[in-house]
Amino acid sequence: MFAAMAVAVAGCSGGGEGDFNFVSPNGQVDIYYEGEQRQELPEMVGEDLFDPDKRISTADFEGQVLVINIWGQWCGPCRAEAPELQQLYEKTKDDGVVVLGVDVRDYDRSAPQDFMRDRGLTYPSIYDPSGRSLVNLSGYPRTAVPSTIVVDRQGRVAAVFLRALLASDLQPLIDRLVAEDAA
Repeated sequence: MFAAMAVAVAGCSGGGEGDFNFVSPNGQVDIYYEGEQRQELPEMVGEDLFDPDKRISTADFEGQVLVINIWGQWCGPCRAEAPELQQLYEKTKDDGVVVLGVDVRDYDRSAPQDFMRDRGLTYPSIYDPSGRSLVNLSGYPRTAVPSTIVVDRQGRVAAVFLRALLASDLQPLIDRLVAEDAA
């Protein structure tokens, strides 16, 4: 069904061969990739939200299942989604699952810092007001917030969600990706 498409990413508002290239077939908001359909996620790098001298890279999480959530403290759906992602993170981190936030369009660092502190969010987050860390995601709609990219242990995109999520929306996929490693 998805064999002809390249691959995908993304609400509030060019890579080389084998690299992730965003496509939303027929306007779908939940996009899954199986086996050979999965393409490698290009490295995403940016400043740590809480420490501007520290860089966070997706390469830091090699070998783990990575849930990348693009968010902003100004985004209503993000406010509802964040505690759900924290719940998922706490439940699955011992299985090698990491949630990584990418905070966009917050030009005052203190607002997203307060957002994370007030909600008890402990997963790491990149501070990226301009969306520069997303530039390697060919075709990615940087205005689509919130959105979530799920990456398997081999660094390949397994799913993209262009909408707010509940932990229960992600759990079956995360369980399957964790089990893939054991197989």
